[in-house]
Amino acid sequence: MKPTIKDVAQKANVSIATVSRILNNQLGYSEKTKERVLEVIKELGFRPNAIARGLVSKRTKTIGVLLPNVTSSFASKLLKGIEESAHENDYSMIVCNTDHSGSRTLDYLNILGEKKVDGLVFSSQEIKEEYYETITRLGIPVILISTMSYRFPLPYVKVDDRQAAYHATSYLIENGHDKIAMISGNDDLTGKPRMEGYKQAIEDHGLTLDEKLITYGDFDFESGKKCLKQLLPLKDEFTAVFAASDDMAVGAISAAYENNLKVPDDFSIIGFDNTLVAEMAIPPLTTVAQPLREMGKAAIEKVIEMIEKEDHHASSSIMNFQIIERNSVKSLKST
Repeated sequence: MKPTIKDVAQKANVSIATVSRILNNQLGYSEKTKERVLEVIKELGFRPNAIARGLVSKRTKTIGVLLPNVTSSFASKLLKGIEESAHENDYSMIVCNTDHSGSRTLDYLNILGEKKVDGLVFSSQEIKEEYYETITRLGIPVILISTMSYRFPLPYVKVDDRQAAYHATSYLIENGHDKIAMISGNDDLTGKPRMEGYKQAIEDHGLTLDEKLITYGDFDFESGKKCLKQLLPLKDEFTAVFAASDDMAVGAISAAYENNLKVPDDFSIIGFDNTLVAEMAIPPLTTVAQPLREMGKAAIEKVIEMIEKEDHHASSSIMNFQIIERNSVKSLKST
């Protein structure tokens, strides 16, 4: 049987109330008593029930994390940082896969409210009015990762998508590519600014934008394959592709292989995110690196700070990005 708080109290020769106060960092005991109780807790392997502790502390030490696709390589790297920081701060997580579904997101928000989570982390999805109304009703801190809301005053941790896309496109141009296709995301919060960065780089370098070389996916592998196949009839009209996610870039590489095309011999490609799939791709993918692990850690630290200080306001953070050069971009510069 698992040891209980009563077992701890009996072995330490103190009251259950004293053990509870020690567990919840309240006053009313000596340092010597605290040391004895903590030693007994360690000896018995006692793990206090988070909900029971929450009845006293008004907290469950639990954070809800909502992601549109928990199986993506993007989410995997982000969750690594989230989990590490939560564990270091003695918090647990409840991870929810919303699948880009509004009704599912609302269901999860209500479930997380019933679970009495102390805070929420939203990743890569738009904050709709009904989400914000539910969050406001729950009255708990919220932090956004890799997204932001123009409409609602919620703090966020992200890179400057427009600037990062500008640099990715400029990198291709600097390597001699003047006919560049794009596999864009289909949303306003990340897809649109990355598209704007691509277009601005084309314009600033004096090139001509060809709208028919722009396709739209939903950031996953299969949509990358689909978009590349849409571009194949125009193969002679571009020498490089900028994909708005690594998963879409690797999907495009796969579609190229299926159609007897080689990257970067037949066309170059650059991705976005620097997930594990970028390193595993053949050839290894040149990409824009978002510090996803660090973004996850920073987001959790912010939401925990808001929880501990009982202040739902926090500053937003724009994280740095960089181009990671691998083998998917061929230089066309004359030597």
